[in-house]
Amino acid sequence: MRSSLSFGALFISVPLFISCNIGLAQMPGFAQFPIAIGSLPNGITSGPDGNLWFTESISNRIAKITTSGLVSEFPIPTANSGLGSITQGPDGNLWFVEYAGNKLGKITTAGVVTEYQLPTAMSYPIRIALGPDNNLWFTENLTNRVGRITTSGVINEFAIPTPGGTPLGITAGPDGNLWFTESAANKIGRITTSGSVVEFSLSNGSTPAEITSGPDGNLWFTEANGNRIGRITTGGALTEFSLPSLAASPEGITSAPDGNLWFTEGARDSIARITITGVISEFALPTPNNLLGPIVVGPDRNLWVTSSLNYIFRATIASPPLPTPAPSSLLLAATALAALAGWYCWRVLRQHSA
Repeated sequence: MRSSLSFGALFISVPLFISCNIGLAQMPGFAQFPIAIGSLPNGITSGPDGNLWFTESISNRIAKITTSGLVSEFPIPTANSGLGSITQGPDGNLWFVEYAGNKLGKITTAGVVTEYQLPTAMSYPIRIALGPDNNLWFTENLTNRVGRITTSGVINEFAIPTPGGTPLGITAGPDGNLWFTESAANKIGRITTSGSVVEFSLSNGSTPAEITSGPDGNLWFTEANGNRIGRITTGGALTEFSLPSLAASPEGITSAPDGNLWFTEGARDSIARITITGVISEFALPTPNNLLGPIVVGPDRNLWVTSSLNYIFRATIASPPLPTPAPSSLLLAATALAALAGWYCWRVLRQHSA
């Protein structure tokens, strides 16, 4: 019986030890992966193949990086295309913008590239996102439009009501619409999948940049010049949160598996976390003098960030704790295991004595 009791005690103590140590790690663990000098990585997204895909705006390539840091690069047919944002499409390809080439492109996970010329000259496509209608939606920074492209390459463009609004970031909202920022007009826009636009004004000097859908059913965005993080409901109610550090210049933003929003601070070489109640924490990167861009969640549930210093950074954040079984369930399971072990020992002893 001595062995059966210790066996049962082990099953009781192990889950209790785990439950006492869950959730202690809060500071991100950083890793940095160098890429070719002069690449100038820009947009980044999680791919359907379990890798991260990013654009290299100077070297004119699309690249993928494995979660362990191995990089592969693929050239773009159009020279000096000016690669910007990239996102995963519903067709298993990666879709990207070419702001200098006035094109959109898609690349397969094997590296085959197809390009689509935009109908309006000098439109300067800058950001792209997957829409709720399974089309790709993009912002045209210079011609003041939001565009839509199907996976077969059919393009439609929709004008923004405010002249010179300069649409920038774009994301799918929880309400079945697309939401975008207007950096020059200090507005947030909402566009239906049929092209109807409504705008919401921000504080003067905000210069909204990137935008994402939050875990609370609201839209969250960065204010590069206002040095704030903004939150807007799908009905248009606005809340703004000032950053602890002056002139941090927040840029990219994403919703993370820990239930918070994470964003980059381009002027501080930092990434930061904001809870849905507005509590902000900032974390410095290990390498200084970066110009940080977009931030995304990778297939490994870590955060991935591009840097103008020709690095890709990975930040490991604390995951939500796994549910801990109720004590009564643990005791019941341990008791059953102990009884089973005792019965087995009794049978062995009885057979031996016989």
